[in-house]
Amino acid sequence: MDARRVRLTAVALAALVLAGCGDSAPEPEVEATEVPEELASEPLPDLGDIEAIGTPMEERVATLGIINKRNNLSRDIELSPGESRRVDDVVVRLSACERTAPWESPAETGAFVQVFVNDVRDPDAEPEFGRIFSGWLFKNSPSLNVVEHPIYDVWVKDCAMSFPGEEEAASDA
Repeated sequence: MDARRVRLTAVALAALVLAGCGDSAPEPEVEATEVPEELASEPLPDLGDIEAIGTPMEERVATLGIINKRNNLSRDIELSPGESRRVDDVVVRLSACERTAPWESPAETGAFVQVFVNDVRDPDAEPEFGRIFSGWLFKNSPSLNVVEHPIYDVWVKDCAMSFPGEEEAASDA
């Protein structure tokens, strides 16, 4: 009798749990992704001639990580130099990305980024983006330069570029 009662209780519990499930999933929140016009039209800083060898700057692609520390949501974004990307209340602009040649030691990857954050808390007000960071971020030395903000962190993950001779070395291996 006890085994039957346990089975009936389990079935009743399962039915109760399933009854609580709705027919449809909740609607996802709309995420603002449009870069404000005043930020898109602002000129990028002049970094001089940093293209000595390797992939031309306009063909490089940086992978940056962004985390919202309030809700622990993180994402990777890929940007080419000159591009901006908005993720909700943060806008990231990439001016350049660079990595050391494979024959140099120590290996280092960096990107020159600008980070803008909308600190206006009123959802009905126009967003006002203020610059919180402008400078080089380094993958292997993250403490050298840090995006200091109570909500958002931005860091460099990679800079996709190649150097002369890398293709031959990869095919020989």
